[in-house]
Amino acid sequence: MRNTQPSTELPQMARAVSVRRLFRHGNRREQLTITALWLASLAASIGLGLASVIYKWSGLPLELGGTELYITVYPPLVICLLWTLTCGWWWGAIPAYLATLTLALYGGMPWPWALMFSAANPLGFAVMGLGYRAIAISRNLTSIGAMLFYVQLSFVASIFSSSGALVWCYTNRIDSTALLPIWQGWWLGAFLQSVFLCAPVMAVLWPRLEHWQQARPQLLADAGADPRGSVLRLLGCVAIGVLVYGFVTLKLADNLLQVQAAGIPAALARSLEVARDTTWAFYWVFALIIVFIAVFGYHMFIHWQTLTNKLLSDLRHANQRLYLLAGTDSLTGLHNRRVADERIASEWQRAQRLGLQAALVMIDIDHFKQINDRHGHPTGDEAIRILASEIRALSREIDSACRYGGEEFLIILPQADAEGAYTFAERLRTTVAAIPVPSEHGAFHFTVSVGIALFDAEESSHDAWIERSDSALYQAKREGRNRVVSPAAVAA
Repeated sequence: MRNTQPSTELPQMARAVSVRRLFRHGNRREQLTITALWLASLAASIGLGLASVIYKWSGLPLELGGTELYITVYPPLVICLLWTLTCGWWWGAIPAYLATLTLALYGGMPWPWALMFSAANPLGFAVMGLGYRAIAISRNLTSIGAMLFYVQLSFVASIFSSSGALVWCYTNRIDSTALLPIWQGWWLGAFLQSVFLCAPVMAVLWPRLEHWQQARPQLLADAGADPRGSVLRLLGCVAIGVLVYGFVTLKLADNLLQVQAAGIPAALARSLEVARDTTWAFYWVFALIIVFIAVFGYHMFIHWQTLTNKLLSDLRHANQRLYLLAGTDSLTGLHNRRVADERIASEWQRAQRLGLQAALVMIDIDHFKQINDRHGHPTGDEAIRILASEIRALSREIDSACRYGGEEFLIILPQADAEGAYTFAERLRTTVAAIPVPSEHGAFHFTVSVGIALFDAEESSHDAWIERSDSALYQAKREGRNRVVSPAAVAA
């Protein structure tokens, strides 16, 4: 029979809601609610995506501290990012892709370019999903640590998704000097919407969704066995995102500088040239530092994970030892009553579910008080140990033997019929009666009374099963002790 033991698991990474498992194991309400919400989100994403093109919500100038920045407002991003963070990448990527594809075709973009352009936001969502699969951190954005991780991840994801700006400018023949507002508006708009719109919604929404997912683990996809690959990919994405951001920003600024340098004095132009070369030199040094930090961070993670795995393994073994001690009777080495009750309930449910046979055998030492009074408590303990030893010797591997209290024992016999249970009990009774127990007053023999109850599928709980075995035991006591009372004995 399966043991119910505590276990220490590695921190759980983010797990997506599986569509296949939702429609296989989910209830009707869950299926209808999630499907309706997702289809509504798909329609809203397509409609709002078209609105962003029609009303030109792209590259809007924003004055901030004397500096002009550009921002693009794209509502489908918030909707689809929420699906990605709560249910998984595919749930957000599909509506994001279809919404962007629709607006691209509406804007006259050729089919091949539109198909590639539409992957920009799903690419950013992939970075978000990868981050939460690689690092076991809560998506409850009410804590500072979780929020800081989310903000950093949002920045890198925004840089990756802004690759769509380059495709948009190329297909629309936009010159390089006008590319900066579009590219900056794309990544900055995505970043600000992720932080100031999506994050507050997640802070409110996620605790309830997390509770639902924890209560319905059968609807979630399996988690990855080893996060090392995910961490390596995440660090690679972070490094590439930061380097691409720096390169594109400097390159676009360099293009603007070259255009504007034509009308300035030669000395100033030379100074700008030196400043530009110095900036690029600084960038390449910075790039090397970023690569070093990524490699160093990965090795630090591997070292940390190795130590953590060892600590968790030691803790798991310690917990198992504690569990065995807490569930073991110190005198006999058998399970104690707490474990007995767990095993009985588990076997009753198993037999009920699968339609199997099972038997409970309740055993009590006859006149045990007289043994203690005449020979002393140490000798009484020896009698208990002898009985426990014989129970262990005659039991099968699938049986569960327990000291139920004092001189009373209980044995669970899975897949045992009346004849098998009676044969076991009678063999135990005759074996124990033949074993001499040494004492100061000379060796003596003791006997046991046994009651058997077979599993009955008509009963409402396992408590009735225990009561019937107890009643059979007391019937054996009333009939003179040193006997077995069971359905097999009655039939005979």
